[in-house]
Amino acid sequence: MSALPADLPPDLPADRTRYDRATAHLEAPLAIVDLRAFDDNARDLVRRAHGKPIRVASKSVRCRALLDRALAKDGFAGIMSFTLAESLWLAREGYEDVLLAYPSADRDGFAALTGDPKLAAAVTVMVDDMSHLDLIEGARTGTEEVRVCLELDTSLRLLGGRVRIGALRSPLRDPARLAELAEAIQRRPGFRVVGLMGYEGHVAGVGDAVAGRPLRSRAIRLMQSAARRELAERRAAAVRAVRAVADLEFVNGGGTGSVQHTAAEGAVTEIAAGSGLYQPRLFDNYTSFRGRPAALFAQPVVRRPGVGVVTVLGGGYPASGAAGRDRLPVPYLPQGLSYDPMEGPGEVQTPLLGTPADDLLIGDKVWFRHAKAGELCERFDVLHLVDGDRVVDAVPTYRGEGRTYL
Repeated sequence: MSALPADLPPDLPADRTRYDRATAHLEAPLAIVDLRAFDDNARDLVRRAHGKPIRVASKSVRCRALLDRALAKDGFAGIMSFTLAESLWLAREGYEDVLLAYPSADRDGFAALTGDPKLAAAVTVMVDDMSHLDLIEGARTGTEEVRVCLELDTSLRLLGGRVRIGALRSPLRDPARLAELAEAIQRRPGFRVVGLMGYEGHVAGVGDAVAGRPLRSRAIRLMQSAARRELAERRAAAVRAVRAVADLEFVNGGGTGSVQHTAAEGAVTEIAAGSGLYQPRLFDNYTSFRGRPAALFAQPVVRRPGVGVVTVLGGGYPASGAAGRDRLPVPYLPQGLSYDPMEGPGEVQTPLLGTPADDLLIGDKVWFRHAKAGELCERFDVLHLVDGDRVVDAVPTYRGEGRTYL
């Protein structure tokens, strides 16, 4: 049972007490996942999906035990992976529906895929250019049919295309061009188009309620509203065009920040989401939902340089993307700590300022939130799973299983 209704703010002092008590026997640095928060977030994703299945984005989880926990819940089905090596590993471990979200140039991986019926049946690869098929064909070691997904460019184009808003991903924007590529792939022996994907990152990954920036927030909401309308029409047209030449098993769209909007599109059959399970800090700034921080890491206090200052060990774990303050982890518990603007989070030490520092002793834990979701797991071999005020399990991350894919 959830400890806190999803629409109520967390009791941060109580959470800190729980986490400190649960991990009192463990040395920091360490990482935890609060299972009650994780489960609350999973239920909220399912609620927002309005009956359409959620494919779990593995790059945002990077822990098989927690992928399994999500997939065991009603409303979740399948994995969206981020490299071919990861896809093949998951398929070998028994996962039967793995969609690779990005094109790959991994020739060794394609050699394995095309020579193994189990792998070929479980993994669907991403293609947006016939050159991808040429590379796969050049690596082929067997006759297994390759399952193919096409990616639609979802970006919003304004002023006659002179302004582009959205990620630089697929070159396939026009429905007719998608259908043309699908038809060419269908004619090529050893390949079959089974899916269509479109990731609207400018909606799903950009918060529309930026703290202290009301004008910027309004501009983002206006942009996203226009983007959703334009994309819904174009995606529907693309699906109709591709279905005319290929029997699509799925049409994937969305992300944590756009689940309910993407689910409302009739052309979409499933939603991708993963970050919302951990609720990293970049997903705090949305008007349409509020998740509970589930994944945290702790650093130990190692110095007390003066009044209102403590120093913790390391903690400089920036997230990927355009460099900026929003890519930094933030001190979370106890409340009221902030970085020294002259140092920020460091590789080996991180000074923290604020009145709560005076109550912290050498060896105490300071809890942080990472800016993005699964990237935290690249720093830790183990996630300690917390239920209430107890650690109930310790499970390996991908890194802990010896799997690093970046």
